[in-house]
Amino acid sequence: MTAELTGSTALVTGATAGIGRATALRLAALGASVVVHGRDGTRGAETVDEIAAAGGRARYVAADLSRPEEVLRLAAEAGEVDVLINNAGIYRFAGTPDSTAEMFDAHMAVNTRAPMLLVGALAPAMAARGHGSIVNLSTGAATTLFRGAAVYGASKAALELLTRAWADEFGARGVRVNAVAPGPVHTPGTDDMGGETLRMIARNTVLQRVAEPEEIAEAIVFLASSRASYITGAVLEATGGRLAIG
Repeated sequence: MTAELTGSTALVTGATAGIGRATALRLAALGASVVVHGRDGTRGAETVDEIAAAGGRARYVAADLSRPEEVLRLAAEAGEVDVLINNAGIYRFAGTPDSTAEMFDAHMAVNTRAPMLLVGALAPAMAARGHGSIVNLSTGAATTLFRGAAVYGASKAALELLTRAWADEFGARGVRVNAVAPGPVHTPGTDDMGGETLRMIARNTVLQRVAEPEEIAEAIVFLASSRASYITGAVLEATGGRLAIG
């Protein structure tokens, strides 16, 4: 472990699997006390135990981010945080005729509204203390068309706009707000898409492979840390590169 984030508290949403879990482990390794959010108590306990076994500090808080009152309770239970990682998200792919109002609302609730409520609840205290860092998880689908991913991409495109708005709103008081937009990543959710689908997506990247969660976590932690002290309002692409046309 290093002392880079010693004395700080980080809240990571969706921290019991995939990118969120890798991010929580990395933040803890850098000395942060981590609030591990999720909906699966067993996986939450496993993540906390792994952090503790490595000498770190963590606690688990469950919350359903589709419900505003649960989001605000999570913020209250997290308390004073110095780093907020809005990682949790949902994605369901469908064409427009097959996209229901319920599907649209679910994406906006978890992917866009929940981060807004958490920032609204936690960023003012960061600003009052004169420091803080917020990193939102976006997606390459926010700016590049992926068939069937319009609703998902729209919810993340909105989050990217909010990222820039929050950077402006809180930046003068020492709070930086950025986003990371990953390409294809091996996670429990994406693995359910099937190996061939992931390989097809990977073939559209310069690096010709799918990322591991730890690779995206490194980008997130960089933006959260003082190493990115002059970066705010940015969206860092971790997409494996975009192929040239022609």
